[in-house]
Amino acid sequence: MIQEKFLVGGMTCSACSAHVQKAVEEQAGVQSVSVNLLTNSMKVEFDQNAVSEKEIIAAVEQAGYSASVSHKEKNQPEKTAVDIVQKEIQEMQHRFIASLCFLLPLMYVSMGSMIGLPTPAFLKGAENALINVFTQFLFTIPIIVINRQFFVSGFKALVRKAPTMDSLIAIGSAAALVYGVFALYRIAYGLGHNDPELVHRYMMDVYFESAAMILTLITLGKMLETKAKGKTSAAITKLIQLSPKTATVIREETEHEIPVEEIVKGDIILIKPGSTIPVDGIIIEGDTSIDESAITGESIPVEKTVGDTVISASANISGTIRFRAERVGNDTALAQIIALVEEASSSKAQVSQLADKISNYFVPAVIGISVLSFIVWMAAGAGFEFALARSISVLVISCPCALGLATPTAIMAGVGRGARLGILIKSAEAFEAAQKTEVVVLDKTGTITQGNPQLTEILCMQDSYSKKDVLQLAYSLELLSEHPLATAIIKAAEAENLQAFRITNFLAEHGKGISGVIDAPSLPFHEKKVFAGNLKLLADRQIAHDSFQTEIEAIGMKGGTPLYIALDKTLIGVLAVSDPIKADSAEAIAELRQMGIRTVMLTGDNAQTAQAIKKTSGVDSYVAELLPQDKKTAIDEIKAGGKITAMVGDGINDAPAITAADIGIAIGSGTEIAIESADIVLIQESLFGAVNAIKLSKAVLRNIKENLFWALFYNTLGIPLAAGALYPIFGLTLSPMFAAAAMSFSSVSVVANAIRLNAFKPKRLSAHVNNTMFDKPADNTQKPEHKSMEEKMESTTIKIEGMSCGHCSARVEKALNALEGVTATVNLEKKEATVQYPESIGIDSLKKAITDAGYEAL
Repeated sequence: MIQEKFLVGGMTCSACSAHVQKAVEEQAGVQSVSVNLLTNSMKVEFDQNAVSEKEIIAAVEQAGYSASVSHKEKNQPEKTAVDIVQKEIQEMQHRFIASLCFLLPLMYVSMGSMIGLPTPAFLKGAENALINVFTQFLFTIPIIVINRQFFVSGFKALVRKAPTMDSLIAIGSAAALVYGVFALYRIAYGLGHNDPELVHRYMMDVYFESAAMILTLITLGKMLETKAKGKTSAAITKLIQLSPKTATVIREETEHEIPVEEIVKGDIILIKPGSTIPVDGIIIEGDTSIDESAITGESIPVEKTVGDTVISASANISGTIRFRAERVGNDTALAQIIALVEEASSSKAQVSQLADKISNYFVPAVIGISVLSFIVWMAAGAGFEFALARSISVLVISCPCALGLATPTAIMAGVGRGARLGILIKSAEAFEAAQKTEVVVLDKTGTITQGNPQLTEILCMQDSYSKKDVLQLAYSLELLSEHPLATAIIKAAEAENLQAFRITNFLAEHGKGISGVIDAPSLPFHEKKVFAGNLKLLADRQIAHDSFQTEIEAIGMKGGTPLYIALDKTLIGVLAVSDPIKADSAEAIAELRQMGIRTVMLTGDNAQTAQAIKKTSGVDSYVAELLPQDKKTAIDEIKAGGKITAMVGDGINDAPAITAADIGIAIGSGTEIAIESADIVLIQESLFGAVNAIKLSKAVLRNIKENLFWALFYNTLGIPLAAGALYPIFGLTLSPMFAAAAMSFSSVSVVANAIRLNAFKPKRLSAHVNNTMFDKPADNTQKPEHKSMEEKMESTTIKIEGMSCGHCSARVEKALNALEGVTATVNLEKKEATVQYPESIGIDSLKKAITDAGYEAL
């Protein structure tokens, strides 16, 4: 089985897309078909040995539409489809203008005298009725020819017993045209047989102008509708435009400017200030500041140096760098984001599938109502002309455009808006699940907290071992470990210039800890077994710790995670490692609570540490001391209570839980496995992304329901009025011309309502998604909320030299926060401090505080 994407032309409503889908599904060897009305595309999974691409295209063409294989270019996943939409808009514009050129004189001839316009004598009076009506006929024929596509596709679908919206238009306008020709013959007969009454009656009931007006108005509606649909798919177009077209590549020590599509993995690329990064890679030369707001939404530029990664579509601000291409073509971050947006736009929610089913039955039902209304009025003695007008009006006003567009336009607009906010929605089903969320389950490390643990305290449990001994033993083990806490231990030990002991027989026990035998002949603990882990490890080794319970509980109450260090059967010390909570986690969790959503934290930490984090972050409850596999079990238990559950995580161990939840949400900086498992990917690391995703999903589903209501309400009200149900009581009818105008307006209004989602604004944007996915920041400073009404706050990032451990970063952070009104966060890995400060403080005061602390501010 292979999957191929096709571009389909000529589709105008959900009935069209359903018709195309049905035609392809009937082909032998076709496994699945997904047709996207908005992007004019179709994905087909098929057995190439049983059916060919040409046969699939032939099936689409036989159904009355055009089709071609979409061959994607690298970094250009949706460009061809966008071009097709633009081509359709241009064709509709030409058709509308040409139709209007013939419609205006037609309306002048048919109705000019009725509204007092000067009319040539040869067109006036019953004696010139044949000339008048025949002139109308001559003006109508070009309009029929110009808009013949409605008749070709409409009658072809009718013959295949799968009528579409075009079938209704074709039947209605053809009926008006045929009746006009009939009236023309009757007028000629009346003039030839000197029957002025017959001539007068039929010259007043000619429907040439109705047939022409129906086609012209519907073409106008389709043109506006297609333009509106193009706006809903603007997210993909803007994403594509982020990528540069060319890049400067160093090959054989010579600079070559080549198309981005020709870059291969391993190429050395030169990037100068003001240029855009074309592909993902690793810097091998130079330092610079890069604006990644187009991808991450974060407005503050990121300092980059040798060894750092750069991502496609980010902008180089200051220095000149060279980097080695690592991910090119469809493997780049930008291409993957485009693929996610495209996939979500082409997927169908259950509510959309319901609308498609309604459309499938709706068209035949309307034709039946049209025929029935004609028969009823004829039986009631209303006259052939009146009955025909009612029948045509029913056909025209009932076109299911609005119904078919209600869901896909809202989904496309929602996906696009989400992408610009740094929220990637993988499917339409994700919208439906997210808006029903009742419980949000949060992984602790890297989700609620920064994921950057620091050693904060060392406790000695035996007088014969010093803090240095405890740290050195832990350091020796942790150098061989990949546990997240290992980094904090290693950094602290290296800051003290400690030397690691040689460890043999190293063993890592998942979810418990690590152990090994010390190889240090000159020391008293030579050949002793050292352990570093949690309480489960102590319990398994029967290492006593009860006498130190008070000290251990104190660590947990401060929010620290205790790492127990033991020699053989003796606990010699405890290291306290803390992972600071992200600055906005508590606020985001409070926002979820205001939305009526319960929050649960999952962590492998002990209950005391979890309780401290709960108190600081504000989560409603927690489940502590979990092994990685236990997280999925915790999700299953919450779901067993009948609650719609979302899981937010970022690690490999979160992937099973993310998959098990009703809606999986991955922090974008997390592992690829977690992101692949998720339904929603947050590009920012802030929990406000999850809040915004749920709010956006609620807005999208509300928009869909509004669209479906107005589409169904419109048809429910319009069909009886068009059929003449109110005529006997109130004398109200709806002419075919007004029916055509109303039908076009309804479709455009539904699309316009969906486009309102582009104005969706989350409650909090300033510090988390200050810039959208595509809008460049106005400047390079992040504008925080005002701390006071009197003084304006500023924000900056300061590079710092000399920091080598957690103690260093803590000293710098303390020195900066000691300044009045200053809030600072120090990132040891990036060697920088992010500072918010009152305007009166000034940047020089900040740098002085760093210098006084013993470090160099750049």
